[in-house]
Amino acid sequence: MKVAIYGQYYQNSTEPIIKDIFQFFKSNNVEMVIEETFLKMLYEKELIKKEYKTFSSSTSLDSSFEMLISIGGDGTILRAATLVRNSGVPILGINAGRLGFLATVQKEKIDSFLQFVIDKKYTTTERTLLSLTCEPENDAIAEMNFAMNEVTVSRKDTTSMITVETYLNNEYLNSYWADGLIISTPTGSTGYSLSCGGPILTPNVASLVITPIAPHNLTARPLVIPDDTEIKLRVSGREDQYLISLDSRISSVKNESVLTIKKTDYKIKMVEIPGETFLKTLRNKLLWGEDKRN
Repeated sequence: MKVAIYGQYYQNSTEPIIKDIFQFFKSNNVEMVIEETFLKMLYEKELIKKEYKTFSSSTSLDSSFEMLISIGGDGTILRAATLVRNSGVPILGINAGRLGFLATVQKEKIDSFLQFVIDKKYTTTERTLLSLTCEPENDAIAEMNFAMNEVTVSRKDTTSMITVETYLNNEYLNSYWADGLIISTPTGSTGYSLSCGGPILTPNVASLVITPIAPHNLTARPLVIPDDTEIKLRVSGREDQYLISLDSRISSVKNESVLTIKKTDYKIKMVEIPGETFLKTLRNKLLWGEDKRN
């Protein structure tokens, strides 16, 4: 078996996790291929000494990999998605952060859950991604023009609101006068969109959510739409530019640019370990606290 490993380093929480993962895979004769920047950090921190093969992009990942192990929080998985892209390699998230809707494997259960990997007793779920094009073309977003959580437009160097003219399949919807607008996938519905009053969607729902950020018109509410809808946005405001973010990647865009957002023709696969489902995560971490059933 061969796995790819990628992670972020947080001294107080990840060192034991990294050591446990490497020791477990080593004892089970699993070949590990490490993302090159992460491996460099591991050498610098003297967490490992052995030489490993490396990868740096989706072109290095193929069907010979069982999965990619992401060590960190949900943000780490979003960055891992930029490495996986359309390779088809599923991602398993080891949670070294706090609230993890994507990184579901907790550090206290690493060995038992990784044994499911060895025994191939796991399933995968598919997560929708959004693509973004800009007219006129914006070089800053041309290389990685996709998002797993959300695409967001927001004001930049001003306290004044912006106007986001919105079209669905070329039909005018609304001009949102707000601090910004979020276009969220089901995966991203538990993130920024939720904080702004958007609904929670289960990962397999074929829908997207349009959520205004602090709208001036209080009748502007989050809207759920089919995920095959093409969304076009034209933003105007008092400043020459506004911000656009694809998950955690941020760029500046000129006023009056036209943004086209739609579902990508590929999805990201997430590994689901038995007993660690989206509904369990939702139940325990967001809505009702720990499961009280006997």
